[in-house]
Amino acid sequence: MFLIGEAVVEEEIAHERFSCDLIRCKGACCTIRGGQGAPLEDGELVEIHKALPAARKYLSEENLQRIEARGFFEGEPGSYFTTCVDDRDCVFVYYEDGIARCSLERAYQTGETGWRKPLSCHLFPLRVSHGPGQQIRYERISECSAGRSRGRSDDMPLYEFLKDALIRNFGAGWYEEFRRECLRRDAASHCPPEGDRTGSSPC
Repeated sequence: MFLIGEAVVEEEIAHERFSCDLIRCKGACCTIRGGQGAPLEDGELVEIHKALPAARKYLSEENLQRIEARGFFEGEPGSYFTTCVDDRDCVFVYYEDGIARCSLERAYQTGETGWRKPLSCHLFPLRVSHGPGQQIRYERISECSAGRSRGRSDDMPLYEFLKDALIRNFGAGWYEEFRRECLRRDAASHCPPEGDRTGSSPC
């Protein structure tokens, strides 16, 4: 663990390589079985209410009926989640070429709204928990194995892949400090034993 500002960061995050591979995973993080959808910040309920008129055109009739019958969220203040369809798909999922995609993000990308999607989705596979401070942990799930494989192949650090989401949540200044610390820790993890280092070694 290490501390950036008031956020406690899991060590693994500094070293992980990751890059979503939708062709292989098919948007699995939006369709995980279990009945509980994406975590929502309390203030995001208002943003979704505003974005829903633009997003609904991308949704199936089944999803629209679910929203009409149960709403798009469940839970209580401080612990809200999107509702799911058939104990699996997030209610905002639509399918394109067999890939689960987010209708909220689609409306944002087409310029119909100014709000992208829930922070928990934007930050995934990182999870941020709130308390006296914040804790950032890496949620390693089997459904994201393709993303880890592609990240290693492309040598894409997880913290670089999630740059926009991290800046959105924590700010640019925090992100730059976080990035520098991740670089330092990742480089140090590849250092040879002290006795084997050369004069040109950055270690």
